[in-house]
Amino acid sequence: MSLPPEPRTAPDSGVIHNIGYRGYQGPRLGRSYATRSLFVQSLRGAYGLGRSGKSKVLPMLLLGALSAIALVIVTATIMSKQQKLMTDYTAFLSNFGLLVTIFLAAQAPVLMSRDLRHNTVPLYFSRPITRGDYVRAKFAAMTAAMLILMVVPLLVLYLGAVLGKLPFGSNTEHFLYGLAAAVLYALVYSAIALLIAAATPRRGFGVAAIMGVLTVSTILATIAYGITGGFEGTESANWVAVISPDLLVEAVVNKVFGLGGPDSALHAPGTLGAVLFTVELVALVALSYVSLLRRYRKI
Repeated sequence: MSLPPEPRTAPDSGVIHNIGYRGYQGPRLGRSYATRSLFVQSLRGAYGLGRSGKSKVLPMLLLGALSAIALVIVTATIMSKQQKLMTDYTAFLSNFGLLVTIFLAAQAPVLMSRDLRHNTVPLYFSRPITRGDYVRAKFAAMTAAMLILMVVPLLVLYLGAVLGKLPFGSNTEHFLYGLAAAVLYALVYSAIALLIAAATPRRGFGVAAIMGVLTVSTILATIAYGITGGFEGTESANWVAVISPDLLVEAVVNKVFGLGGPDSALHAPGTLGAVLFTVELVALVALSYVSLLRRYRKI
C-alpha cells in the first residue's frame, strides 16, 4: 500500500518592492495660506467661478443688471444736460437694494450650507486651519463679494459722470460716500446672512430665511415710517429704522454725510440717534460674528 503524496507547500512569495517613497520635503505653508485659499475659493464660489455654468447665471445677471441700471442713469443725465446725477451714489444702493438682497440670499448659503450638507466641514478642521480661520475666511469672502456687487455699478456712475464732464469735486466726494455706504451694507448684510445660512444645511431654507428677515423687516419699517409721518418730515418717525438693517444703514449714512436734507430723507434723529444707530450696527455685526464662531465650535 502506497502512502499519499505529501502536499506541496507554496514557496514563500513575499517580496519587498522599493518604490522610492520619500517624505514631503517642500515648504509647509501653514494656516495663513490655507485661510487665504479658502477665502479665494469662497469668493469665486459666490460668483459661480469654478462651478457649473448654471451657478454663474444669477450672480452675473445681478451684477450686470446693477451695472446696466447705473449706465442708463449716467446716459440719461448726460443726454438731459443736467449737472447732477439723477440718482446719488448712496441713494442708488438703497433704491436698488432688493437686487443686492437677492444676491445675498442666494449666495450666502452657497458659502455655508453646502459644507454642512456634504459634511465637509470636519475635513477643513483636520488641517491646520481652525474654526476661527474658517469663519473669518467665509465672512471676508462674503463681504468682498457684496462689495464687488455694489462698487462696480458705483464705478460706472462715477466714471460716466467724470467722462460726461459733470462736476469732478462733487462727484468724487459723493462717490466716497457711496463707498462708505457699500462697506456698511456689506458688513451688516454678510454677518446676518452667514449666521442664518450656517443654521441649516438646506440651501432652500437658508435662502427663504435670509429673504424673510431682511425684506420683511424693511417692509415693516417702511410702513411704520409712513404711518408715523416720516414722509411728511416728522422727526420721530426716523426711529423706526432700528427694526431694519437696511434702513438702519441708510439712516446712519444720510445723517453722517448730511445727505437728502433733514426733512426729505430717512436719517438718524439727532446726535443721540446717530450714536445709538451706530452702536446698533456695530452690535449687529459683532453679535452675529460671535454667534457664528459659537456655531462652528459645536461641529
